[in-house]
Amino acid sequence: MTRYNAEIYVGALLPLESRRIARLLLTEPDQRAWTNAIEIENILQKRTAATAARQARLLRRRLTTLDAEGWKMISERESEVVIQMLMSAAVKHSLLLGDFLLRVYAARQRRLEPALSRSDWQDFLTECEHHDPSLAGWPQSTKDKMLQVILRILVEGKYIDSSKSMKLTPQSLHPDVRRYLSARNETYVLDCLERVR
Repeated sequence: MTRYNAEIYVGALLPLESRRIARLLLTEPDQRAWTNAIEIENILQKRTAATAARQARLLRRRLTTLDAEGWKMISERESEVVIQMLMSAAVKHSLLLGDFLLRVYAARQRRLEPALSRSDWQDFLTECEHHDPSLAGWPQSTKDKMLQVILRILVEGKYIDSSKSMKLTPQSLHPDVRRYLSARNETYVLDCLERVR
């Protein structure tokens, strides 16, 4: 059974686009309304319909790990809440991101080490192959791209200061985000986002 998917490869948190998709999801669109919004109205403002469809598909899958209250928070709240809700959705959608936070980021914190290292990624993937042998078949270019996207997510979430220095800058969850996750028994997500403090 596969634990990990490579879909995170398509994009980082994409807050502006995610807000638009969250608003669209709140209207409970059928397939026709979805296609019209993404490909005809081009609500994501992408150059091609194919790019819009690919990004919208990722964001829909990511955001549907939340419920309507989560979409409302993403579409209406301030930036801090939006980013943390998007981090929550990204962790739920990509166990690779979540496990990286739990196994690598949190371990660096516990050892009081100030930054991540690029070698952490390869070591982490090697460990992940024991849990999900399908990773061994991923091309190196995919693995490299995924590291870029995960680092960008950690920068956007303010968990590292930049993808160059990778200095740890752990965050505290906004009380409303913590309340949302706690009410839904999202222990794994809370562990990923809070254990790293």
